[in-house]
Amino acid sequence: MQRIHNAIQLTGLSPDDLARLYAFPAQLDAPWVRANFVSSIDGAATSGNLSEGLGTPADRTVFMMLRELSDVILVGAGTVRSENYGGARTDPRRRRALHDRGIGGHPDGAPPPIAVVTASAALEPGARLFTDTQVPPLVITTAIAPADRKQQLVDAGADVIEAGDIAVTPKRLLRALGERGLLRVLTEGGPHLFGELLEADAVDELCLTTAPLLVGGTARRISLSAHEFRSPMTRTHVLLDDDGTMLTRWARR
Repeated sequence: MQRIHNAIQLTGLSPDDLARLYAFPAQLDAPWVRANFVSSIDGAATSGNLSEGLGTPADRTVFMMLRELSDVILVGAGTVRSENYGGARTDPRRRRALHDRGIGGHPDGAPPPIAVVTASAALEPGARLFTDTQVPPLVITTAIAPADRKQQLVDAGADVIEAGDIAVTPKRLLRALGERGLLRVLTEGGPHLFGELLEADAVDELCLTTAPLLVGGTARRISLSAHEFRSPMTRTHVLLDDDGTMLTRWARR
């Protein structure tokens, strides 16, 4: 690996190198929560109201590897709607190889399901989440959500999980995933879900891409919460791409 000023040049890494850098801890017995976000240099989490507006080739490469490694992709309902989420598309051979190495993936190469958090079960049964996927999505909702709405999502192919009476708390959410053996958790947003997980001290690491852009405007940050908190983090690595993209990985101390 070629290192420049204590950072790693992305172009010198093979897919196996990248998998080792982002491997989940071995032999997990509880969910490990990894967040992945992109922001501009001036802190915007979106451009043109979409995180995709900040994407670069380097960000896409790491984005795909993080999905390859995970057991489940956790997102909020607002992000599913605004980003028009469909099912994850991953490489079956790589997923099997990662599983054989004990660092991620899946034994039969299946992609990770999308798990959507929505207290009201307010999702459209005809959305890409249900119609453009290889595996059924998980809808994590509440007992108080309308029964007919939940049934519509079941009929659309979802696995509907009640993880709270009137709200889905991080503790109940992660317990529901853990009970299904989904321990390598990748959350891709949005800011409210990430903020709730951070406030509950439930985030183990953050993978943050800084795109080489200044965008101004009124775009949101990557996390939003009701209260301010201070969570010390340790930088585990920095990757650099030739276009100026910087990819960092931060772990909880």
